[in-house]
Amino acid sequence: MNETLALQSRVPGAASASARTLESGREVIWVDIDSSARKGALTADASSVIESSARQALASKRPLVLEMGSSGADIDEGIASLHGWGRAARAVTQCSGIVPIFFIVEGPAVSGPALMLGLSDFVILTEDAYAFVSGPAMVTQFTGIEIGNEELGGAGTLARASGVASIVVSDVESARESVDQILAFLPDNTDELPEQFPSSDPGDRQTPEAGELIPESSTGSYDVRNVIASIVDDGDYLELKPRWAANVVTAFATMGGRTVGIIANQPMVLAGTLDIPASQKAARFVTLCDAFNISIITLVDTPGFYPGKDLEWRGMIRHGAQLVFAYGRATVPRICVILRKSYGGAYIVMDSKRMGNDLCLAWPWAELAVMGAGQASAILQRKATDEEKAEFEADYAERLLNPYVAAECGLVDSVVTPAETRSEIVAALEMLADKREKLIKRKHDNSPL
Repeated sequence: MNETLALQSRVPGAASASARTLESGREVIWVDIDSSARKGALTADASSVIESSARQALASKRPLVLEMGSSGADIDEGIASLHGWGRAARAVTQCSGIVPIFFIVEGPAVSGPALMLGLSDFVILTEDAYAFVSGPAMVTQFTGIEIGNEELGGAGTLARASGVASIVVSDVESARESVDQILAFLPDNTDELPEQFPSSDPGDRQTPEAGELIPESSTGSYDVRNVIASIVDDGDYLELKPRWAANVVTAFATMGGRTVGIIANQPMVLAGTLDIPASQKAARFVTLCDAFNISIITLVDTPGFYPGKDLEWRGMIRHGAQLVFAYGRATVPRICVILRKSYGGAYIVMDSKRMGNDLCLAWPWAELAVMGAGQASAILQRKATDEEKAEFEADYAERLLNPYVAAECGLVDSVVTPAETRSEIVAALEMLADKREKLIKRKHDNSPL
């Protein structure tokens, strides 16, 4: 990593910024907050480094990378340090959706700096990093519960429980390499397209192994990541937030040399149902791909939303709407492939045809309906005998569940075999390469946060 242009933003022993060329040749605006100086306490001057760097990233249309370890706003400076942090946060916010924003955390990220992680597109943590808004002492004071840094906001907790971490790595050098790895799939800014990569993997390669992964039973489990590996270039993909909301997979890959973002239900976890974390994870990824002109591939196998009083009380309606909203406003090329089940409201939110996708494919055994045959029988045939229920379910499956019914209604563009899936997607991506939509003029939308 080489420093090519020194910025006029430097606080000796606390913070520095520079325009750097990464090993891949990509130029970024890089900010270092020195965690060894008073645990990286942010003074007003240090925050001004972040602010000026964010403005430089915006002006030059380069990705912004902040490497930090910070215990929060400098207590000795009082309100001045808080004011400086606020200005920095506003400048970073203004970069959102225009240039990619990365945070590398190698130590603490407490209070204000912790909130800034939520503003970024990618958060890369080292194994010894931790982050929280209110620390252990505050938790103990208010709740009486004794808790340590690791349990409250360690890298494992942030990767598994809160979804803050995009990737967890062993050390800061690995974190820097991860920035380069992710940037390979991204343009420098929203005005550019991702780079197209030469690939020796034929676009028309047949993928019968993708279908062989699906169990004969409609309730059988399988790892959708194996399906992803079978259809993408050379079987390579980069999964983000793998430990959080594992019932949905989000990953970057290439197909025919073109960068794609993949959202896939994961039948191995909660049967692939959608709950609040899964809806948030998928929605955020869809929005990211749309912001940076990355085509979206959605692989669907879900029986619906996860039921439960707790989820409903915690706002399943609002959070489920985030995924609907993300797909509904996305203008990049969108291809949906229904692998097996697509029921109820989850059918709609997983980029169904009327949500505006450009191509909807289904495998021959795909089931599209309000609900499965067993569920329908339990509701409509409550007083029937077992024999009558079995007869009803067989008739229901034949009349309503097969994809050809949906195709006749124009809700599925084509029923394809698993072997044809890769070639169909690659051909569609080529056809959609010049897709452009006219955006509605407005100040901004009102996303269901």
